[in-house]
Amino acid sequence: MRIGIIGTGRIGSFHAAALARHPDAGSLLLADADPGRAVRLADRLGATAAPSVDQVFTWGVDALVVSCSTEGHAELVVRAVRGGLPVFCEKPVAPGLERTLDVLREVGAARGVLQLGFMRRFDAGYAAARALVRSGALGRLHSVRTTTADPAPPPAGYLAASGGLFRDCLVHDFDMVRWVTGREVAEVYAAGSDEGLPAFREAGDVHTGAALLTLDDGTLVSSTGTRCNGAGYDVRMELAGELDQVSTGLDDRTPIASTEPHGPPPAGKPWTGFLERFGPAYEAELAAFVRLVRGEGPNPCDGTEALAAFRIAEACERSRRERRRVQLDELPGL
Repeated sequence: MRIGIIGTGRIGSFHAAALARHPDAGSLLLADADPGRAVRLADRLGATAAPSVDQVFTWGVDALVVSCSTEGHAELVVRAVRGGLPVFCEKPVAPGLERTLDVLREVGAARGVLQLGFMRRFDAGYAAARALVRSGALGRLHSVRTTTADPAPPPAGYLAASGGLFRDCLVHDFDMVRWVTGREVAEVYAAGSDEGLPAFREAGDVHTGAALLTLDDGTLVSSTGTRCNGAGYDVRMELAGELDQVSTGLDDRTPIASTEPHGPPPAGKPWTGFLERFGPAYEAELAAFVRLVRGEGPNPCDGTEALAAFRIAEACERSRRERRRVQLDELPGL
């Protein structure tokens, strides 16, 4: 098997290293908008660097990993499925909902194979929470709380093309709400703050946001996120039912301190970022893609699943901007 990887920045380099270690992944063909960056990574991994993106397609690969900047995702996914290539794409498929729908229609028309990068589906803590909910051990859920907090804001240039806090960051929380609970979001109400660094206002974005989601069975979900959590990288999900409650992401590296006299000590080595926190999940995600390409496993997150999370994020952004409740059925779908 020969796998092409387009985009060898931070996440692309991580994916390439994971695939280079995988016994069934075969050889790698790397390409990047900066050809020198692809060459340097290829040299470290014993892979081959292509001089341009076009060569990845013309030299021939059996599957494609798209990990370049967001604005390039849609074109590459469409090109891959039209050429009969299974493709793994980092979220999002496209910056906006309409373009996302266009791409997914192309995937459907080509009967293509597309797996989206929602790595939390492969995290042990979230998988355990899902199993507990589905088993009935928590009883009927009444409340769910999620949080994603980055330790520092991304570069200003990233903000402008990111799609915003809800689409870029909290979309992972929204995917987990659906995946863990097995329910759909019916309505959202969201707000955000752009106080502080002017880069957020200039990008039309917010550094901190909160959303109240109502699920189709009446369960209430509060989702909060921030780009400015100086204590460290904090990702948690709390599920409260009539019989019990549990939390994911709560361990000796969670960057939160108790004010209680006999509370647990503060984290000695807080998580620094998403690659450290979810490293094993990213590896498992790519292993699932290899199985998918080899015809040995199901698609763990196809375009329809990714679209559902993106529609929630889009509804939250609309709610924030228009300062009103938004029903999910207001947004177009496939």
